[in-house]
Amino acid sequence: MPRADSVKFRLDNITKKAYSYIRMEKTLTNEAIEAIAERFKLLSEPIRLKILHLLRDGEMTVSELTSRLGITQPNASKHLRTLQEAGVLSRKQRGNLVYYSIRDESIFQLCEVVCDSLGERFRQQAAIFSMNYQEN
Repeated sequence: MPRADSVKFRLDNITKKAYSYIRMEKTLTNEAIEAIAERFKLLSEPIRLKILHLLRDGEMTVSELTSRLGITQPNASKHLRTLQEAGVLSRKQRGNLVYYSIRDESIFQLCEVVCDSLGERFRQQAAIFSMNYQEN
């Protein structure tokens, strides 16, 4: 298991490389912009984020996911299909059961970048309130 600081270092480097790559490009093609927008749209559904979070620990069946998430099978299947079609999940059938697992681990790097950014934003906001409280 990698240490948290080494994971953070790797994520920081990945983020810097991705950002510098985008900045190096003078212009992004419309196709590239559409692909980037689709990736963000993919993560705009809380249920999909919850599915990814659960599958991070290993593969699960649709019924396991529906049970853990408290959602219907058709709803879960819709989101699983969307994630699979985007290349984020793999689907394997064994007998009567269908198992889903993470195919593209880079999706977690994107989530980590967003979480880190939000965490920093909330820390800054909390500091403002803390300073105001101390002044009064």
